[in-house]
Amino acid sequence: MPREFTPKVVTANALLEGDVVYQTADDRWSRHLSEAELISDEALAKLRLAQAEGQPELVVGPYLADAKPSDDGPQPTHFREEFRRTGPSNYDHGKQAEVN
Repeated sequence: MPREFTPKVVTANALLEGDVVYQTADDRWSRHLSEAELISDEALAKLRLAQAEGQPELVVGPYLADAKPSDDGPQPTHFREEFRRTGPSNYDHGKQAEVN
């Protein structure tokens, strides 16, 4: 029996800066997970991923990441995605300072 599809966001790294970025519903790339499109339909998720893979001039390594809805937009459900969202944890600057 196939597993039930869980909500996803499309994430990648910005080609020039290397920053973690998220695909928005209006086809932009945002550095803020809260602006990401939360996709609950498997077919749409595959389509949105294919669109991201077709933008090699903007992003590298796009993939679907599990997420959950919240009042502040999508939130990660796995430690790896939380780490990618906030960046390295050994310094309190940049993304880490914004989250705290």
